[in-house]
Amino acid sequence: MAEGWQSIRIDEIDPIAVVDGTLLWRPVRRTLDIGAFGMNAYVAPNAGDDVVEEHTEQALGHEEVYVVLAGRATFSIDGETLDAPAGTIVFVRDPALKRHARAEEPDTTVLAVGGPRDAAYEPSPWEDFFAAERHRAAGDYDAYVAELEEALVRRPDHPGTLYNLACAEALVGRTEDALAHLARALELNPDLAEHAARDEDLASLRDLAAWPLKH
Repeated sequence: MAEGWQSIRIDEIDPIAVVDGTLLWRPVRRTLDIGAFGMNAYVAPNAGDDVVEEHTEQALGHEEVYVVLAGRATFSIDGETLDAPAGTIVFVRDPALKRHARAEEPDTTVLAVGGPRDAAYEPSPWEDFFAAERHRAAGDYDAYVAELEEALVRRPDHPGTLYNLACAEALVGRTEDALAHLARALELNPDLAEHAARDEDLASLRDLAAWPLKH
């Protein structure tokens, strides 16, 4: 690597399977240590899979640009659809708009770049969850817990971090910690309850008296 700059191919960045294994995340920003803006690549192995999860950027106020590098996608932006073959650039200026993209061909690849217009960039919390998934997939649950504990130090009251840490703790048998972190996550974001009710990582907790969801 030359001093002050770096070059890498997208396919040289090891992918991490996320979203129940239906999406491959290539952590561009982390690999290159980009600090000024977010940049990540996503690959949908199969046609019909999500290549951009449905979400908004309202929490952090990020504008986003999506570039279809390979394959073909159908984007849905605030209810409007767009056919996006390779080479298409989609700019979502309004962070509040809901966006989503579905792969129409296998191995459709989308590069996403984002950041706030009038503020310093801050990495999105979900990067911590996605990065930790490599430990979960490898069955190294102790490392899974340790990485998410470090993330919680940085963001001590982030509901997604708390929820994922609870899942990791349940997998290693740290029941009391898992229940406490899950309860706090649900307190901060009640919408997580629906996912918690069917999340297999939490199966060992559901019959306990302290399970925070009512049967």
